[in-house]
Amino acid sequence: MIHASIAIDPQFAVGPVNRRLFGSFVEHLGRCVYDGIYEPSHPTADEHGFRADVVELVRELGVSTIRYPGGNFVSGYRWEDGVGPREQRPRRLDLAWHSTETNEVGLDEFAIWLEKVDSEMMYAVNLGTRGVLDALDVLEYANVRSGTALSDQRIANGRTEPHSIQLWCLGNEMDGPWQLGHSTAEEYARLAAQTARAMRQLDPHLQLVVCGSSGGSMPTFGEWERVVLDATYDEVDYISCHVYYEPDGDDYGSFLASAVDMDRFIGAVVATADHVKALKRSDKTINISFDEWNVWYQSRYNEVDRITDIEEWPVAPRLLEDVYTVLDAVVFGNLLISLLRHADRVTAASLAQLVNVIAPIMTEPGGAAWRQTTFFPFATTSELARGISLEINVTTPTYDTAKHGEVGLVDAAATHDPETGATTIFAVNRSLTEPVELEIDVELLGARTVVARSLHDDDIHAANTLAAPDRVQLSDNTTAELRDGKVVVILPPVSWTAVTLGR
Repeated sequence: MIHASIAIDPQFAVGPVNRRLFGSFVEHLGRCVYDGIYEPSHPTADEHGFRADVVELVRELGVSTIRYPGGNFVSGYRWEDGVGPREQRPRRLDLAWHSTETNEVGLDEFAIWLEKVDSEMMYAVNLGTRGVLDALDVLEYANVRSGTALSDQRIANGRTEPHSIQLWCLGNEMDGPWQLGHSTAEEYARLAAQTARAMRQLDPHLQLVVCGSSGGSMPTFGEWERVVLDATYDEVDYISCHVYYEPDGDDYGSFLASAVDMDRFIGAVVATADHVKALKRSDKTINISFDEWNVWYQSRYNEVDRITDIEEWPVAPRLLEDVYTVLDAVVFGNLLISLLRHADRVTAASLAQLVNVIAPIMTEPGGAAWRQTTFFPFATTSELARGISLEINVTTPTYDTAKHGEVGLVDAAATHDPETGATTIFAVNRSLTEPVELEIDVELLGARTVVARSLHDDDIHAANTLAAPDRVQLSDNTTAELRDGKVVVILPPVSWTAVTLGR
């Protein structure tokens, strides 16, 4: 059997695990909002039209913050269309996703839903077709208690208390030619800096996210970050990162190593941010908001899902409804490992997205809601990754990939909670065929108990569907043993495993 080992010392910390690392994303796209979180005719719908079965699953998922309302959608969005009496709200064309937006759900309704799922709002302003004044207006509507035109309008609309949104995105993917209002780095940086300064005049305690590149493969990547941060460094707290992965044909070896690319991406953005910090002689550190990440079969959207008919503007079409396999979930779990490994600088993140659209939760109109395979690594990591992320030493055999070169067969991250003494190791086995015996040196942790759970199936293409919603499950890994200061556990091929140690 193949062998790998991990050495852990709780004294070597990467940084605290911020709960905002387990955020998600709800965009007015496809069936994410309509028929997803909101379906008034559903048997479980509450008085606000929200599906109670979806609320339960989102709470189980353990989502901390939710980015809203986009995404590409926000660059053409008029926020005021989504407040006030529903019967007076206009229907608009959404150019981003070639759909019709009914505006039945807007800022106030979404805030109500967030309270049900116990999550924090991360709000994105439109810097595509709008700018400074629009950002100030929605901020006034959302956060000013009373006594102004827009705050009093919120009160008249039924929301007496302010929303008190603290985390704001300054636009979305403004480097992308597909984006309404696409601009150069210099143009966007000037607008973002003006908007940030204006918003801070209203509330100096806001936390602001400036747009980084929409992917590491963009031709302007790196230079975009440098230019944007040079203009906005003193005004913002985060720079965003976005990345999606899918297999290239049957090159599953490279796909399983996607986290290697995520590591490099994070490293490059951190280096650029710190370069600007040094040039400015600043004491301030800009962190990363990885506010879009996932496995996404973009090729399917480009070839099958994309709507182009000038006469066709459907409401809530079925778009980007990827069905995730065990293989996808293992890659997904490895991306979570990468985020934990960089917890000192990645202090906010948003899984894109939450329901129906490239999502861990799926629904059928009038019918069931179920967990996709990716639900399990996210929910388990959100539950167990507490305290601090640890710097660990992984000794593992390697293999060659077409995209990423030589990579480790086993990848892992670990977290330690000083209050409870609990430590969790999150590990993946990237081998397509062979199990790995993983030995973990836990002598310095004083561990007395061990529990392991794995996501694995003999069929790496197994998935949960409407017809078979429980086909793939997280299961107890009974091979885990603790003896003589070491844990030994067998990692099945193409698997993701969480090993929790207690005192």
